[in-house]
Amino acid sequence: MDRRRDERDGPRHGGHPPHDLDGRGGERRDTNGAYARRRDDYPHHDRRGDERGFGGRRDERGYPPRGPPPPRHSDRMEDVTYNRRNDDGGYGDRDDGRAIRAHTDGRDAYFSDAPPPPPPPSEEIPAVEQPPPPKKVPISLEELLQKKTAEKAANDKPVFLSKEERAKIALEKRQREVEEQRNKQEAERQARVAFFSESKDTPMAPGSAMNRGRDAQWDRRDGRDGRDGRGGGYDRDYRGMDQRRHGGGQGAGGSWRGGRNRDRGEERDGRRDDRRAPPEEETKDPKSGEVLGDKELQAIRDRYMGTERRRRKIRRMNDKKFVFDWDTGEDTSQDINPLYSNRHESQFFGRGHIAGIDLKEQKTRRAAFYDKMLTDRRTTEEVDRAVELAELDKAKDRKTAWDDRHWSDKPLTEMKERDWRIFKEDFNISTKGGNIPDPLRTWQESTIPPRLLEVISDIGYKEPTPIQRQAIPIGLQNRDIIGVAETGSGKTASFVIPMLVFISELPPLTAENESQGPYALILAPTRELAQQIEQETVKFAKGMGFICVSIVGGHAQSEQSFNLRNGAHIIIATPGRLKDFLDRRILVLGQCTYVVMDEADRMIDMGFEADVNYILDALPVSNIKPDTDDIENPEELKKQLGKDMVRFRQTVMFSATMPSAVERLAKRYLRRPAVVTIGTAGQVVDTIEQRVENINDENKKKQRLLELLGSKYEPPIIIFVNQKKGADVLAKALEKLGYKSTVLHGGKSQEQREASLAALKNGTKDILVATDVAGRGIDVKNVSLVVNYDMAKNIEDYTHRIGRTGRAGKTGVAITFLSESDADVYYDLKQTIQKSAISTVPPWLARHEAAQAKAGQFKAKRKQEETIFNQ
Repeated sequence: MDRRRDERDGPRHGGHPPHDLDGRGGERRDTNGAYARRRDDYPHHDRRGDERGFGGRRDERGYPPRGPPPPRHSDRMEDVTYNRRNDDGGYGDRDDGRAIRAHTDGRDAYFSDAPPPPPPPSEEIPAVEQPPPPKKVPISLEELLQKKTAEKAANDKPVFLSKEERAKIALEKRQREVEEQRNKQEAERQARVAFFSESKDTPMAPGSAMNRGRDAQWDRRDGRDGRDGRGGGYDRDYRGMDQRRHGGGQGAGGSWRGGRNRDRGEERDGRRDDRRAPPEEETKDPKSGEVLGDKELQAIRDRYMGTERRRRKIRRMNDKKFVFDWDTGEDTSQDINPLYSNRHESQFFGRGHIAGIDLKEQKTRRAAFYDKMLTDRRTTEEVDRAVELAELDKAKDRKTAWDDRHWSDKPLTEMKERDWRIFKEDFNISTKGGNIPDPLRTWQESTIPPRLLEVISDIGYKEPTPIQRQAIPIGLQNRDIIGVAETGSGKTASFVIPMLVFISELPPLTAENESQGPYALILAPTRELAQQIEQETVKFAKGMGFICVSIVGGHAQSEQSFNLRNGAHIIIATPGRLKDFLDRRILVLGQCTYVVMDEADRMIDMGFEADVNYILDALPVSNIKPDTDDIENPEELKKQLGKDMVRFRQTVMFSATMPSAVERLAKRYLRRPAVVTIGTAGQVVDTIEQRVENINDENKKKQRLLELLGSKYEPPIIIFVNQKKGADVLAKALEKLGYKSTVLHGGKSQEQREASLAALKNGTKDILVATDVAGRGIDVKNVSLVVNYDMAKNIEDYTHRIGRTGRAGKTGVAITFLSESDADVYYDLKQTIQKSAISTVPPWLARHEAAQAKAGQFKAKRKQEETIFNQ
């Protein structure tokens, strides 16, 4: 190991080479194996040694003396006092900060005869008897379970934080994140600055491309000095290395050349730096110190100075035409001579013209000449065709011309598709089905026979209602209709008028055909509604000579059979009593060709679906419409009627709502119906103001009812309750307090029910206390107030109850008393009130939990509304 270290200690490492190596690491043996003496071994050839003052003395290996070596072999000791090293331990002015080892250290370690040093004394501690360790006692199972239970309870226990604490924690977390981000950016910036500063201060590596040429020059110069005999290999290597590191020394032999070359290199570098362009100033972020790029600078300019939007010019294909004429703006002669812009007009007296030429008269004569020439050349067919094309162009222009007039200011012939669309939007009319005719604007513009128009005028119908405007034109085309309209919207007249027109075209009743049954049949769910329809129908049919008979329960069948002895054109009946008449063969429907089902949803709800199907199946099948597209076209339908003189059966269904059972019934018995919807199905009219009050105590409800009855509301007034007994008790209580009240419910006989309604209509009674029997179809004029003393069980019944007021365009008020037992309808009630434009949902109902979701449905709560722990 020591020998290898000594071999590395050559002249460049401060040590002596081995005996078989020269100063440059090469062998000094000759061809015979003996050591060959070099030129440097002869003292008379060392010129630099004489100059340095030691007379060329060398040791047996050819090295100059450096000082007294350690006294190991007396035969090799020499009396030399000169040492080339300076006080700092280096050669010349070299000072690279490295520790320099004496060249004798490796040699002494290699040739030392001293015995090896003794091993270090053992530091082991003598063994001492120690007491045995205490025995480990295992943890009991009970303690382990208790510990785990306690830890689990501590972990499962929720930690509740106030809003301020949560905000404080979030703020601290955000501050830590911002601080970490800022520190990270600052560290990156400092590292980047340190990297660039180190790259500027660090010199080029010795082996780089720029210094490779210099090192080659120094090597060549050192070799030349060796050939001239001005220095040995050892001195040459050390001097060359020192000069390359420190720019040369003060001694002779190439030091001045090194300084000169260094100066030349510095001058050359300086000139190169002067030729370089000065670096551009870099914009830095004042906060982070980072250099901003061009895009970032442009974004900042756009942010504060605004951007200039460049609009792309859209050029159509037709615009790509070359303009041969000069533009007015391109005329430069205007600035030169004002005569070009201000043309001089000659002054004439009378009708004079320049040179006697009238340009307007010439144009008129020329146009007349060419028109006459073209007319003479055309044939009669061509002239007629030209006139026809001109009329078509005029019609097209009239159709497409923009007209700002309202539809009410236009005649019927000038109504365009846009006007009809606006008309339907004004009356909230929507239709479905093919070939729907335009609605009625006035009674005079309809195709109703004049005789019936006189009856309508005598009754007092001035303007048709929305359902009448659309349903009557469809009914006059002998098409099936499904009408969905609000209660009190005039549905009765919308099917009675087309029915009378339909019957008037049929043969009159005679002794031969009166036994075949009526021409028209109207079904109603309740007796009161049937009698009301009978009264309205009689108003229209009496003047036209038609017979109307009602068949309802509560009256003797013998009396109703007697009314049918001479036949009837129209029968109004309830499903139950009509089914009894059909079963007993008192009545047949052999020639019935017009069927109306009013309040069809109510009939299904009351359980009359089977009876309705039985009645409709009893109708003749010979007049059923074919299920083809031709029945939607009125012209094709008239052609078929003209061939066989058979009127197809027309079925009309009206309903306030469209449940699945009603849709199933319509699909079975109606053919390609036209659906007419006024407003929204089941929606309350906008003329009714709805109010709700939360009253849970029965005595408070009675007290509040008395306050309402004693206020500004004028009779008649209708009060709805849910039970028959409750209606009787409330009516008696009002009678004792001096109010004129009457009762109407299913427990009363038909004569009593008719008497109660008649008393309310003629003003004998002011207040009607009723159940849901009077909730549908009862038309009492000028009802100012409806009170729901007991809330209805569903929103449909509520809609029909309050529909008794606000009828025929008049306003009304509906007040409902609510309690906690009515929570199932809170949601639907809130939605119904919100749809009304003149009604307001009270705050307590809007915030109520039951009003947030429909009954039976789960509504997800927000996190702040959830109750996690309630102690």
